[in-house]
Amino acid sequence: MSAVESQRRQYVLSSRNAEIKPIAVSAVEGKPTYGGNLMVKPLIKGDQMTFLEIHYAPGVGTPLHTHTHESIAYVVKGKVKSTVGAEEFIMGPGDAGRHPAGVLHGLEAIEESVVVEIKSPAPDIGAFFAMRKRISRADQPLLFGSWSRGQRFIS
Repeated sequence: MSAVESQRRQYVLSSRNAEIKPIAVSAVEGKPTYGGNLMVKPLIKGDQMTFLEIHYAPGVGTPLHTHTHESIAYVVKGKVKSTVGAEEFIMGPGDAGRHPAGVLHGLEAIEESVVVEIKSPAPDIGAFFAMRKRISRADQPLLFGSWSRGQRFIS
């Protein structure tokens, strides 16, 4: 492999969803989730953003919380209630919402749902999901706090 090709590979990242094991997350910003755990698949992390796929069972939700990064949530499947500030929105497949930095917000699944989120700037995900439980074995990918640029998240 040439030096140019090697350098290019450092910056071109890819991720295969089917190869990523979900992680059971029981808290967001140190606050416990309710109704059960979020099942989070860390799809890919860049220098300035993180991309997550989050699976919600009906009734599972994140407590109202704030953080220093901005999030954009896109509903792939299901129906969720999103609270941003004093407003509530019901979102279904194809709907997107923004959670601005510093604004109180939360999300609750009305039915089985899949939501993808982009967070920017990329937070310290290990601290963000402070209470988490790996549902895969020790030979699976490292937890969120161990991500580094150029790493593929595969089992």
